[in-house]
Amino acid sequence: MPEGDTVWRTAKRLHSALAGRVLTRSDLRVPAHATADLTGRAVLDVTPRGKHLLTRIEGGLTLHSHLRMDGAWQVFEDGSRWTGGPAHQIRVILGTSGRTAVGYRLPVVELLRTADEDRAVGHLGPDLLGPGWNADQALANLLADPARPLCEALLDQRNLAGVGNVYKSELCFLLGATPWLPIGALPADRAAKLPALAQHLLAANRDRAVRNTTGRRGPNLFVYGRAPRPCLRCGTRVRVADQGDGSRERPTYWCPACQTGPAPPFA
Repeated sequence: MPEGDTVWRTAKRLHSALAGRVLTRSDLRVPAHATADLTGRAVLDVTPRGKHLLTRIEGGLTLHSHLRMDGAWQVFEDGSRWTGGPAHQIRVILGTSGRTAVGYRLPVVELLRTADEDRAVGHLGPDLLGPGWNADQALANLLADPARPLCEALLDQRNLAGVGNVYKSELCFLLGATPWLPIGALPADRAAKLPALAQHLLAANRDRAVRNTTGRRGPNLFVYGRAPRPCLRCGTRVRVADQGDGSRERPTYWCPACQTGPAPPFA
């Protein structure tokens, strides 16, 4: 699933292509909004909120979308070939004079009143890349359930919005804790640094095409995707396991030597 930095870049690309321009083509290919026509309205802005995208449109409307695992937005110049996938995967087309934004495989497409945006994103915690970022509130949210595994607390967008599977594993490594350590067992000094560390990593990568958490020219990541290669710090074989919630789409990586705490017995 795309993480907050990827969604931020997507919003930036869409904003550059659409904001301040009048829609000359509008096609929402979802049953709930198939008859909606946004042509003739100007796009005001495209704003990321955690992993959500809010395209605000003249007349008090917002097109809410979410990429989840497979969704993608592509921008094409007039006359260029659309290459984001087969036509039956297109869920949204927003065209202006010169450019067209095409949403492929979007699992969430919702047209709502801008005044009602909280209905779609009001449950989210502080946005790691948003103007209202609040590290103290994020920390309070994370620690509200001290028995919860660190990996689950980080992925819960109600605690803080923007962390995905890659940053989950990398943050746990940088904190020196296994992903399954109860967050309440994390030493207080390390817990206090967690929100700022998460925000720093996402902010540092939001304009990068290739995500980097190591600060090196390569490898770019400490543990994510590196099993069974040696840990960059100690040389121990990096391990991988399911997170423990039954989802094989969210593998969890860690170094059993550099990170202390429980680990799955089957890993």
